[in-house]
Amino acid sequence: MRQMLLTAAAAASFVLPAHAGEPAEIPSPGEIAAAAPARDWVPIAPSDLLVMDLAPGAAGEPRRVVIQLMPPPFSQGWIANIRKLAAAHWWDGTSVTRVQDNYVAQWGDPTEKKPLPAGLAVVSENDYVMRGDAPRWQRFSNLLIPHSDIQRYTSFEAGWPVAAEGTPDSARRWPVHCYGMVGVGRNMSPDTGSGAELYAVIGHAPRHLDRNIALVGRVVSGIEHLSSLPRGSEALGFYKDEAERVPITSIRLATELPAAGQPKFEYLSTDSESFAKYADARANRRDPFFIRPAGGADICNIPVPVRAVAAK
Repeated sequence: MRQMLLTAAAAASFVLPAHAGEPAEIPSPGEIAAAAPARDWVPIAPSDLLVMDLAPGAAGEPRRVVIQLMPPPFSQGWIANIRKLAAAHWWDGTSVTRVQDNYVAQWGDPTEKKPLPAGLAVVSENDYVMRGDAPRWQRFSNLLIPHSDIQRYTSFEAGWPVAAEGTPDSARRWPVHCYGMVGVGRNMSPDTGSGAELYAVIGHAPRHLDRNIALVGRVVSGIEHLSSLPRGSEALGFYKDEAERVPITSIRLATELPAAGQPKFEYLSTDSESFAKYADARANRRDPFFIRPAGGADICNIPVPVRAVAAK
């Protein structure tokens, strides 16, 4: 049977002839990001990293998930609650309770009886959407989506995928549900959730949830420890038996860990020329394996590059 995908070695050596007759290598999106200069990478503060350690796997391997919390102005009421929950070590001894195929993995207190820390805010549904001028609205023409008589955009703000409607100078803006994004579980409206129940998107982007549930962050490392978990057999992917749940050993802000053990990450600035080239390459693949550029891409098919930084 003929291979449908190139091997890594073949992909590395495959070049597309240039107009002048000389071989010209066309970089892939990943190669563009890797070649970005150091000035185009933005460090993520340890105070914005939530470190979740699951119980070891069957072979005793550690399972750590690192989540970057969303910066202002988005979802700050819920994020303040999450910081309080982490400081109180509230998630220790809770578990991953729900894994729904092609959808989400959710964690929290399965009994829903564990007392919450005092002082958690009750956040309004109005806070799903931000109103007013964006500090910097990086708009790409291949992400412009007309919507009846309202201009609706998807683009990037301070490194995050965001949608908006209105004009770029005065718009209603909200973060969007891409793969790896982390949101707040809730009950029926007007409940908006406290932040004690969280989920990560592990399937196709469920964009119907946008503006209906608070998004508070994204997984920057360890998503495989959530996406590879057995699916729950009950409705919505909940686990039927307690033994099926995946225990959570601890969830901490990185600043609470010893300095030497704090994870360090940085993301490619979405205001940089490197990111503009990367986004164009994601929307219009020209590297040799591809036959035709697509002419555009859904925002969730342009994940913002994030990389780990080696300890010095």
